[in-house]
Amino acid sequence: REGYWGPPTSTLEWCEENYAVSYYIAEFWNTVSNLIFILPPIYGAIQTYKDGLEKRYLAAYLCLTAVGLGSWCFHMTLKYEMQLLDELPMIYSCCVFVYCLYECFKYKNTVNYALLFLLITYSVVVSIVYLDLKQPVFHQIMYGTLVSIIVLRSVYIVLWVYPWLRGLGYTSLTVFLMGFFLWNVDNIFCDKLRALREKLPPVVGAVTQFHAWWHILTGLGSYLHILLSLYTRTLFLKHRPKVKFVFGIWPVLLVEPPKHL
Repeated sequence: REGYWGPPTSTLEWCEENYAVSYYIAEFWNTVSNLIFILPPIYGAIQTYKDGLEKRYLAAYLCLTAVGLGSWCFHMTLKYEMQLLDELPMIYSCCVFVYCLYECFKYKNTVNYALLFLLITYSVVVSIVYLDLKQPVFHQIMYGTLVSIIVLRSVYIVLWVYPWLRGLGYTSLTVFLMGFFLWNVDNIFCDKLRALREKLPPVVGAVTQFHAWWHILTGLGSYLHILLSLYTRTLFLKHRPKVKFVFGIWPVLLVEPPKHL
């Protein structure tokens, strides 16, 4: 279908039919599902600022928001430039997550310049190579490498340091893996999914948009990971973190300063 943004120029297209819902949005469900990447992290960033916590966690929330905004622009337009706004921030945000997670057990106001240099170098090299190669598989491997590093560190923390955080850690990992599973289903069985949608009412067919579910589940998993990292850090600093649920549904972290005897 023709749409407002013209023919796609991105190196990737997903299983959702283009301009099926709106003339102005190429992949409607893949676009609006990015709200989970945008709104909750903004709230988390505001709460982190109010609690006076370290700026790297503010950066983690804002990087997650940047991923959501880039992905929104990509799926809305299917333009190559917007694709880069989606994919490259995925690398940068994961580098911020790695730094936060590996600096959980350091004294306040310290900077690990060696790790910072390594992660910045990684981001720059990946960006340069990807802009030259334009191969999505390269980006996926580099992104998967960072995710694997994050998972290994998270498992170490919940198994041997703060075992009472296993519920939060395993929930984050499980939700993310569920999203990855549906991402693969969407890629492998696209023809069958499209044929199925033709037989279903539009609203019911929207449930089969598994790339949109990938956004929802990985957005939630990434948000929960930041909560895990921030919970670990504030525990180490003798704060009193508590996970509470907004409207009984959405988890947020409230951090009280340490008690002074």
